Amino acid sequence: MSSIDPAELQKCVFADSLVTVSEGGRHLGNFSVTVEFAHRVQQPCMLVHAQSQGAIDDSPCGTTVTAYITTDLEVLEEDYHEYVKLEGHGLDKRFHMVQRDGQMLINKVTTVGEVSNKWLVSYPMSDLKGLITEGSNLLLMRLMALRTKIPEHMSFISINQDLNIICTTFLGMKQLEVGAESVEAFGLERILHSVADSPTTWHCYFLSDGHLVRRVQLGSPTTMRLQQLPSKQDREFDKISLVWEEDMQMRSKFLDRKEELKADHASYLRQHPEIRTLISDFLQFLLLRKPDDVFQFAQEYFLPFASRHPPELILKASSV
Repeated sequence: MSSIDPAELQKCVFADSLVTVSEGGRHLGNFSVTVEFAHRVQQPCMLVHAQSQGAIDDSPCGTTVTAYITTDLEVLEEDYHEYVKLEGHGLDKRFHMVQRDGQMLINKVTTVGEVSNKWLVSYPMSDLKGLITEGSNLLLMRLMALRTKIPEHMSFISINQDLNIICTTFLGMKQLEVGAESVEAFGLERILHSVADSPTTWHCYFLSDGHLVRRVQLGSPTTMRLQQLPSKQDREFDKISLVWEEDMQMRSKFLDRKEELKADHASYLRQHPEIRTLISDFLQFLLLRKPDDVFQFAQEYFLPFASRHPPELILKASSV
């Protein structure tokens, strides 16, 4: 990972969009991945955002991953959210990891129905050399697809849903048919090993420019695939709409702006205490009278206040 060149990362900055289909070809949902340059705590990094939404057996489900990753694929912060909405109850899983003081802090919250369970673990960063998470895995595979080769017996470490460190390996290559065309696609097999359970295996296939054309978990009845080959122009300018509430960067900007406006409004109200008195008197009078035409009532109630301003201002306001 230390051999990654900035020019390679530049080629990874684009969006992918696939559809999720059943074994019979039924459309079940959508899958998208975007990679872009960003900053976190004044540190340049890569922002990876992936989102899967759909339904299985008519039950809505989805997964969202948002990760801030350094240019050598070290995870600074990552948020993982997975949900399944079942009739009468649901399943919700959230994982959040962040680097702090030489440690990787990992917080997990699982909610089944109304019952939530929480776990918090930490690992020293010295124990996580070669860590590949769900977010950094998406960027790593794009890089390997652009190189169209991987070192023999390449392996990394990952953290499973039990918050234990496990091994993950990559290998493979294959030709695929996309739409009516036969294209050479670089295939990657990702295996998440486990001591207690069977390994989990993913097959992902990429075009020579790094675009994802197929993604499937072995044993799953669904496949994520590209419906047709995009033109070069489409690949360069493809845009994927994000759910801003689930994007850490966009949500952070929203919350900052929200707090800024609240502070500004509170300051104005402190400077003009008569506002609260005026509104309180109006509402009390309104509820006592209970008029049918609230707008007409408000106009007549506030009309005497207009006499406190010069006539030209009243005319100007009425013409707006």
